Order: sequence, then structure tokens, then C-alpha cells
Amino acid sequence: MIENIQDIQDIYELSPIQKGMLFHSFYAPELGLYFMQMSYKIRGNLNMVAFDRALQKLATRHTILRTSFYWEEADKPLQVVRRQVKVPLEEQDWRGIDPVEQQKRLESLVKSERERGFNFSQAPLMRMSVIRLADQVYQILQNTHHVILDGWSDTEIIGELVQLYQAFCNGKEVSLAPGIPFKNYISWLRKQNLSRAEVYWRRILSKVKAPTPLTYLESENLFSQEERYDEEQIKLSAATTAELQSLAKQHQLTLNTLFQGAWALLLGRYSCQNQVVYGCTVSGRPVDLEGVESMLGVFVNTLPVRVNVNPEQYLLPWLKQLQAQLVEIREYEHSPLTEVQGWSEVPRDVPLFESIAVFEKFPVPKTLKKEDKDLQFFNFTTYYKTNYPLNVIGYPDLEFKLGINYDCHRFALATITDILRHFQILLQGMVANPEVRLKDLSLLTPAQQQFSLTLTKEATFDWNFASYSQVSS
Repeated sequence: MIENIQDIQDIYELSPIQKGMLFHSFYAPELGLYFMQMSYKIRGNLNMVAFDRALQKLATRHTILRTSFYWEEADKPLQVVRRQVKVPLEEQDWRGIDPVEQQKRLESLVKSERERGFNFSQAPLMRMSVIRLADQVYQILQNTHHVILDGWSDTEIIGELVQLYQAFCNGKEVSLAPGIPFKNYISWLRKQNLSRAEVYWRRILSKVKAPTPLTYLESENLFSQEERYDEEQIKLSAATTAELQSLAKQHQLTLNTLFQGAWALLLGRYSCQNQVVYGCTVSGRPVDLEGVESMLGVFVNTLPVRVNVNPEQYLLPWLKQLQAQLVEIREYEHSPLTEVQGWSEVPRDVPLFESIAVFEKFPVPKTLKKEDKDLQFFNFTTYYKTNYPLNVIGYPDLEFKLGINYDCHRFALATITDILRHFQILLQGMVANPEVRLKDLSLLTPAQQQFSLTLTKEATFDWNFASYSQVSS
């Protein structure tokens, strides 16, 4: 039963993606799926009174931050918006503590927050910790659940938080446009006719009868691993990143296309198949929904991308074809994944795909770009776990970062490290020779290629003829 009816502002249905996240969170609560954690540092003289006031103002402005979920005695789960909530803000002072010990304490706090999770029937599904590391250095830990916010919304929160904070520090009331309720998006979804989407997805997924296998990547006897999910990352050099961006610009491609193209190629090599299907995460924010850019909520969706990896194709035309496909998907990015799978020939009890590609590019709030601001924000990291066993993530920056979030019970760390190395080699190969055929893109380093060439020459060398020539001479 819903308690304290007077405190309820609104009740409405969940979006399909929210239903999926809630299901997986209930099905295996011990895994902590879709728990999101953003960590960053602030340099400056932080006014905690103004910071807390700004945080609570955010909850007043945005209904999704006052939302909990109700599923008992109901035909379907509902989201319940409270009139008032207080976002928990915990302060800790670690000044005077050795930096090594500070790091140990931070790791312990991060882990305990993830294990703590959230009670979905109690709003808000968000809390923050502020740890003072030095006189003018603070560590911020922002914990939320993906069922209410996506990555885009997280950056919007920081932007608004800074804007409100600066106003309160100066004794002013900031004039912001009214927060747009997430219910507007739910209403928009209910008006969508999926008939055109069905035609599109049936065409795209025709003859796809099973997910692209990851069998050759999997290892046995990993169930003793303490951690169920983990993430490994590598950084490309600033020079390589600049070369990738130059290649993309020169050929009217995006960095995301190069990233997804590399994963499609790897998936083809690993599965020994010339047609692969993986999941692609899209922003899901409809362009015809007023104010959607600044709306808080979870709009993100994950949809299948089917790619033909013909070894004889040339790289650049193949990448342009992939990019055109990714652009086309945007028109149908509100399609519920459960419906999409139903329009395919893949059985309901089998996933449509087992790997997803995520390109983490969000708009940077204007308040964080200003050079005259009193606070400096840096060292941003994000953490979350999905129900997919292999998540390949691209983090665009001056040094492009590649990450893989993976199921430790299926994939060994050495395998994940090899995939990241192959990813790096493949992207470097695209830069070095963009006119190449797909089959000629090597997964070997230059030194390994030279060694392989030497072995090939030795294997084909006629030693008997050489010996005969020496004797004859």
C-alpha cells in the first residue's frame, strides 16, 4: 500500500527501459545492477550551506528526484512522485589523514555505498557524500540509480547545482526555467505509433536467429571470483586521439563511428562470423519533445545494430555505411527492446545480443566552462553495471579512453586486457592506412607483425635448395 497519500504529487506508468532496469534490480539485488556512481573533485572554498541548499533546490525543481516506485498490489509497476523529499548529504573531514590512508578510506566508502544500494519504495533514489581532503580540495560521491537518471541527466544536475550554488553564495535567487516533469516524456511515449518501427526492425533483423556468440572469449572455472563485475580501461595517447579525430573529420565520420566500427570488426573476428549483432546505447531524447535537452530522467535506450563484416570491403565505405545505419536508428530509438526482440526470429528466452557499445559523450554544462568560477571541477569518473555480460565503453577526451565492463564469471582479466589491446591496435591501423580492406587490418603490433613475417619467410624458405647451392659453390 502507498502510505501518506497527502504527500503524493503524481502517479504514472514506467517507461519500457525503466521496467527493464527495475526487473533486473529485483531479480538479482545482490549484483547491484544499474546502481550509478559519479565521482569528482572540487578545488576551492566550498560553502557547504549553499551547496546543500542548492542540492535540495534541485529536488524541488525536478519531479524525477522525488520519485519512488510502487509495485505491490498493482497490475504493473508505477512511479510515485512525492511533494517533498530531502536529498541525503553526508559530510566527512579527512584533513590531516595521510593521502594513502585517504585513498583506502575512499575505496571502502565507494564499495559500501554500492553494497548499500537503494530502497525503490523510498524517494529520493539519490544521495551525496562530500569528503574534505584538504583545506580547498573536496571529493564528491554522487550515488543514484539508473532507473531515475541517465548519464546526460547526471551532467545536467552538476550544471544546475553549480548555477544554484553560485547564486546562493552571492545571496541571490537564481532565475531558472521551470523544471519539466519526466511525466511529459512518458506521455510522449504513449502517443507513439510503433507500426513504422516494427517494419524497420523486422527488415533489419531478418534472418537473425541467435545472438552473436562470445564463446571463444569465455573462460571456465571463474565462479570463484569474488567480484562479479569489474571494469578495465586503457588510454590512447593524445597524438593517436588527435589522429583519429582528424581521420573522422576528413571523411565526414564521427569518433563514435570509428569506435563502433572497431567493435563490430573485433566481434566478427572473435565470433568467426561475417554478420554480427551488438547493442548500441542511444540518448533516446526525442527532438520533438519541448525542453527535452534540460529534462532530468532516464531516456537512454539500448537497441540492436546488425553489421555485415565482409572481409573484402574497403574500410572507409564500410564505415560510412555503418554511420548511415546509426543515423537511421535515431528515428526509431524510442522502440522498446522487448518489442524489437519480438519482431526478430531470436527466441524470447535468449538475449538478442550479449555485448553493448556505449559512447559516453554528454553536453558539458555552460557553468563548468566558465573560467571565472570560484570552484574547479576535475577527475570525473563514472561507474555502473548493466545486465549485459560485456559492455564496451568509449570515453572521448583529449586522450580517448576505452573501457570494458564485464562479467568476471564469464571472462578472464587476461582476455579483457587482450580485447582492449586489439581495440587500440585496430584504431591505430585505421589511422595508419584508411584505404585498407577489412581483412588486412591486423590485430598484431608492428613488432609482432615483423616477427610473423619472419616466421612466414622461414616456413616457406627452401632450406634444401640453399644447402645444395652452398655445396655447389
